[in-house]
Amino acid sequence: MIQQYSTMRNNINMLGRFLGETISDAQGSDILELIENIRILSRNSRNGDDKARQKLLTTLATISNDNIIPVARAFSQFLNLTNIAEQYQTVSRQHDDQVASDRSISALFKRLKAQNIAKEKVIATVEKLLIELVLTAHPTEVTRRSLVHKHVEINKCLSKLEHSDLTAEERKVIERRLLQLIAQAWHTNEIRTHRPTPFEEAKWGFAVIENSLWQAVPEFLRRLNTSAVEFFGFNLPVELNPIRFSSWMGGDRDGNPFVTATVTRQVLQLARWKAASLFLTDIQALADELSIVKCTEEFRAKYGDHLEPYRTVVKALRSKLTMTLAYYDDLLANRPPRTSDNDIITEDAQLWEPLYDCYQSLQACGMRIIANGLLLDCLRRIRCFGVTLSRLDIRQESTRHTDAIAEITRYIGLGDYSQWEENDKQAFLIRELNSRRPLLPRDWQPSEQTQEILDTCKVIAEQPEGVISCYIISMAKTASDVLAVHLLLKESGVNYHLPVVPLFETLEDLNASEQVMKALFNIGWYRGVINNKQMVMIGYSDSAKDAGMLAASWAQYRSQEALVNLCENLNIELTLFHGRGGTIGRGGAPAHAALLSQPPRSLKNGLRVTEQGEMIRFKLGLPAVAIGSLDLYASAILEANLLPPPEPKRQWRALMDSLSTVSCEVYRNIVRGEKDFVPYFRSATPEQELSKLPLGSRPAKRHPNGGVESLRAIPWIFAWMQNRLMLPAWLGAGAALRQAIENGNAEVIEEMCKTWPFFSTRIGMLEMVFSKTDTWLSEHYDQHLVKPELWYLGETLRQQLKQDIQTILALSHEDQLMSDLPWIAESIALRNVYTDPLNLLQVELLRRLRATPESSNPDVEQALMITITGVAAGMRNTG
Repeated sequence: MIQQYSTMRNNINMLGRFLGETISDAQGSDILELIENIRILSRNSRNGDDKARQKLLTTLATISNDNIIPVARAFSQFLNLTNIAEQYQTVSRQHDDQVASDRSISALFKRLKAQNIAKEKVIATVEKLLIELVLTAHPTEVTRRSLVHKHVEINKCLSKLEHSDLTAEERKVIERRLLQLIAQAWHTNEIRTHRPTPFEEAKWGFAVIENSLWQAVPEFLRRLNTSAVEFFGFNLPVELNPIRFSSWMGGDRDGNPFVTATVTRQVLQLARWKAASLFLTDIQALADELSIVKCTEEFRAKYGDHLEPYRTVVKALRSKLTMTLAYYDDLLANRPPRTSDNDIITEDAQLWEPLYDCYQSLQACGMRIIANGLLLDCLRRIRCFGVTLSRLDIRQESTRHTDAIAEITRYIGLGDYSQWEENDKQAFLIRELNSRRPLLPRDWQPSEQTQEILDTCKVIAEQPEGVISCYIISMAKTASDVLAVHLLLKESGVNYHLPVVPLFETLEDLNASEQVMKALFNIGWYRGVINNKQMVMIGYSDSAKDAGMLAASWAQYRSQEALVNLCENLNIELTLFHGRGGTIGRGGAPAHAALLSQPPRSLKNGLRVTEQGEMIRFKLGLPAVAIGSLDLYASAILEANLLPPPEPKRQWRALMDSLSTVSCEVYRNIVRGEKDFVPYFRSATPEQELSKLPLGSRPAKRHPNGGVESLRAIPWIFAWMQNRLMLPAWLGAGAALRQAIENGNAEVIEEMCKTWPFFSTRIGMLEMVFSKTDTWLSEHYDQHLVKPELWYLGETLRQQLKQDIQTILALSHEDQLMSDLPWIAESIALRNVYTDPLNLLQVELLRRLRATPESSNPDVEQALMITITGVAAGMRNTG
């Protein structure tokens, strides 16, 4: 353990040294000296040296406009390099993380065998395993694609340096390459000059598949198979497909006017183009490999008598894939395709069938070792990615569908649908869903908004079944919200059943979710079309923003539990779709712990979960890291299904109800009830300036003229993380716990901590959040950016934070946070030395910009954006 962390520290020191050389060459030794002086002052300040702290404040407050950008960039880039070194450490040859290895599939299988869990039960559970990761373009990825590529290359260099048999010259070559990459990163603008379009976001998502997941999925399945054989003598069926990917990039139009039907169609075309390109590379490699002569008689009868039978089949596929690539190339360039769509590959079966025939023939002819190489990898990629690369989710807000149908009913003289009672809405929708005549008038010209809804449904109708995975309704509140989408899809010509998924987001909606679904399941038409399968999405971000972390967590748990029981009673196969964010304030938590804290039986039909923004890069951005993430997901799902967590005791439930009520009250009394809260929030954080940061394609607010209530959960969390108060991730939770302890519930809470994964995970998440807060920095923001008459609010919140930290420390019986995970505590301490100057510089830049709002200062604005991205890198999360 000590050696692996010393290796990581050595890597961080080496990367820092190379960054220093780069800065000296690019900016001169004076700037490097200034940066190093700030670093030393920051370190001494963190160690309690008041004089160093004062000198640090003076140095950053008086920094010239010429020096702001290089100083901000230096600390921001160092934090990026630290993240690279830490990410690399998780896949290093010297990495021996006992915690991670205890959570692996291999360790789980060993445990299952030791506990005499029936082999048949394990096999059945593995065969039903499903991990569907949904890549989303929420505006949290602050690192540009051009820099991400350089970071991947740095990672590769660190891997090469780990070999102990390098000659001095070989080491020098690798270090020179590292220096070049760091210099390239330094001379690249880390801030985008424009917001990415939804099409560019989709390109970014497809790049993750190409550069990492394409290699990771078959390798993970090979490892899963090895463990299954070792412990249970069981080979995974070739056609088993436990991993799936979907995407919101190009499909999520909730509050994003830039995602149109045209964009969605283009993204679907791009996905097919990229899939054809990747499969073509595989097929070319197979054409080189499969020069074998021997095949079965069945194979020869089906594909003809050829000297090299497999190669002949593979070359025919190569020809078709080449034409497929050309076909989508033309479509994307708005040219009429020169290739007929009869000559291209449009379905998975066109690839699967001939390659699976090759696989079976090779197996039958005693060439298992060849069959289970690249050919097996290719077959597993077809099952996982298919010819569409990933499936696409469509998401839209519920009121947009209500408005569209209201426009139709007004036009045909039935009145305003949006004003009808719920029962009347349902009766109308069911009548129209059962009707064979069209509802849409022939000569009617809808509004632009309604036309866009209908055009989106028409794009869905153009796709074969399975290309669009589902239609998600955000802010779903009633059964009619779901039926309305079904009607719009029917009227647009969708002739297959597309899953329509209600997303329950607020505290009120989560609490009502069981009743809404019960109303739907009681409708005969609905039960008839869903084929006893239902997906429901649980919103983490907005529920936490609405009620605070603890109340939202309990509402999510109870909602899932109620839906599982409801669907089991009705014999409906329920899939819960988790809309988790990367940060704790948006439902994020270490994947393994989060899954094991779910209600019992909630994962029996698999896991569907969003992977958002920068978390895609941290968890899936490198093949080796992605393999580890998939392993963690798989082991947690299998463990949850084979060794389920306990049902909470009645006493625990009662206490959680009380904790939820109190924490929600404390949270809302501040966020909604405190008259000065909104002006305080807007001045104490860079919330207003965040809208200038070109992160994602989506606006920061659902309604441009709305207040904090209309602010998306992501910038809400992002803003509080910048000033290190991290308010949404803890407000209310500690106060509720303290009150419960004072009321004599300490023993029950202790028991819940020790034996209930749901509760212990929440406490662990709070401890992690508290370790990243900083009251001194938060106070510094207040004193320099907030009017003195509002200072009382910051003081109140910081006092609350200090009390809450003491409450959590008392629960863990430790005198410092994260004492059971010392390396995380050390990692945070290491980053603070580099994050502190960025925070302090950010305050100074905000002060300058707000002092003269009418004048533009591009250098100061650019430096501010760099401090925002740098603090995000230092916290290892953004929104």
